[in-house]
Amino acid sequence: MREPKSGYDLAVIGSGAAGFAAAIAARTKDRSVVMIERGTTGGTCVNSGCVPSKALLAAAETRHRASTQPFPGIRTTPGPVDLPALMRAKDTLVEGMRAEKYVDLAAEHGWEIIRGTAAFTGTGDVNAMTLRVARHDGGATTIEATHHVVATGSAPWAPAIDGLAEAGYLTSATAMELQRLPESMIVIGGNAVGLEQAQLFAHLGTKVTVVEALNRLAPFEEPEVSAVLEDVFRDDGIDVHTAARVTAVRRTADGYTVTMTRGGQADELRAERVLVATGRRPVTDGLALASVGVKTGERGEVLVDEQLRTTNPRIWAAGDVTGQPQYVYVAAAHGRLVADNALDDTRRTLDYRHLPRVTFTTPAIAAVGMTDGQAVERGYACDCRILPLSFVPRALVNRDTRGLIKLVAERGTGRLLGAHTVADGAGDVITAASYALSNRMTVQQLAESWNPYLTMAEGLKLAAQSYTRDLSTLSCCA
Repeated sequence: MREPKSGYDLAVIGSGAAGFAAAIAARTKDRSVVMIERGTTGGTCVNSGCVPSKALLAAAETRHRASTQPFPGIRTTPGPVDLPALMRAKDTLVEGMRAEKYVDLAAEHGWEIIRGTAAFTGTGDVNAMTLRVARHDGGATTIEATHHVVATGSAPWAPAIDGLAEAGYLTSATAMELQRLPESMIVIGGNAVGLEQAQLFAHLGTKVTVVEALNRLAPFEEPEVSAVLEDVFRDDGIDVHTAARVTAVRRTADGYTVTMTRGGQADELRAERVLVATGRRPVTDGLALASVGVKTGERGEVLVDEQLRTTNPRIWAAGDVTGQPQYVYVAAAHGRLVADNALDDTRRTLDYRHLPRVTFTTPAIAAVGMTDGQAVERGYACDCRILPLSFVPRALVNRDTRGLIKLVAERGTGRLLGAHTVADGAGDVITAASYALSNRMTVQQLAESWNPYLTMAEGLKLAAQSYTRDLSTLSCCA
């Protein structure tokens, strides 16, 4: 059994983006750090989230384009999918990035990663609490630190559907470990993760059906965005059922039977596999947070103030476990902020108003700032413009005009309040829009800005020009 180690400045529970950012920032300040990880180093993003999913999405899109490419004089065919080979390539990428971006960095910056399960012990006295780690290699270690960071992330969550747990199901993580491509799949959930997974498997050749409880796909995006995406899914051969609630799941000899109700009518769907993509929940099980006075919310999230301090002044939280927007770049920003606030008392906070988001479908969805409806709710008189991609030269030369750019502006002042797009390269477009929002630009200023010709981001300028010109008169040269 290891002897207890005392005197750490910072103990970090979790080795994902939030935990690593906090540890690196602390070591940059020459503070002592210890990290505890009960699973695989690197957390969700590199192991079972962003990296593997986007790698597989890119591969699936390549196959799909081979069967649908629009250029005259070019012939391509998709061919069969060697799923084991595809998964091996994905695993190799993940292992390399995990080593380079996580394991090697910990060694370079000089902190120990203890493999084990951590739990707080205490009686309510913040000066007497410790962290007990049941080590995977046997024995236990007691850790004492001035400050602690809970950065344990989130995990896929499934609703209480009759028969679902007994039948078993895929999640966005386990689906990316399959070694045989299913002939058919039902995806429960039509938000970001469900949309990506549905299109991933459809583009690989699986017959996919999506069931969404709310009245449209991508239900938290602008309605016009949802409409474009539903058209794209239909073109991809994906069946879509919206405003449909799944009430039961049964395992059968040849797959699954899913019962759904819509408009008071029950219907049954059948497929070889079922994938549940109904959101994620913070992971706090086993930490014994209550024993040290840390409060959690209805979904298990660790409650924090604007500085990410919990209800125990020596314990902080960062990343998905806080219930804040579940993006790896938010988690990393949280980690750096916690290190500054805990170790240097900087009292920093984050501003989420201009936080961009991207869903990596084909074409991709991206947004920043307010929707039309949100602006109205907050008392703005809105002036919105929608530019179809058929007016964007880059889309025309790509021979793919599926999509749009929508700008939300304040009537009178013209100040940009939000931007939303469905387009190839939507993430790059929205990054430019986020800079415009951060600098409180007006649509007139955006219309007069420099934009390279034949880039998708030029669509922002053209959309802004549409506030004062008829769409038919828009030109890169005007």
